[in-house]
Amino acid sequence: MKGIALNFFFLILISSFSLSIAHAQNESLFADVRSALKAGSSKELSQHFHDNIELNINGESGNYSNVHAEIYLKEFFKKHEPISFEYAHQGSSNEGLKYAIGNYVHSDGTYLVLIRAKKINGKEKIYIIDFSEE
Repeated sequence: MKGIALNFFFLILISSFSLSIAHAQNESLFADVRSALKAGSSKELSQHFHDNIELNINGESGNYSNVHAEIYLKEFFKKHEPISFEYAHQGSSNEGLKYAIGNYVHSDGTYLVLIRAKKINGKEKIYIIDFSEE
């Protein structure tokens, strides 16, 4: 009986540890993304892109390789240098998809930013990023 209880205890402990790691990875992704957006660093941001990403800036949408998306965002950040970026909401679906909504403030206004990520080959990667001018 003690053996079964001990095995059950270790199973719960391992499950809790796995969930903590997954939560930390998600927090790390969105913390890194926040830092990149605050700095206007397309290079730093693109490190978290999937190989192909859907990029939407004010209704102009396209699917890009992570390299082309980085170049596109580099120009965007030059035109709209960041003043600040903060999250308004973060969450996830039952299927494991993660999202964050934030406000990107620049000298001429604000963009609402929607970021969607999912686990690909064991790592959280951004597959959609959407900037909508408010």
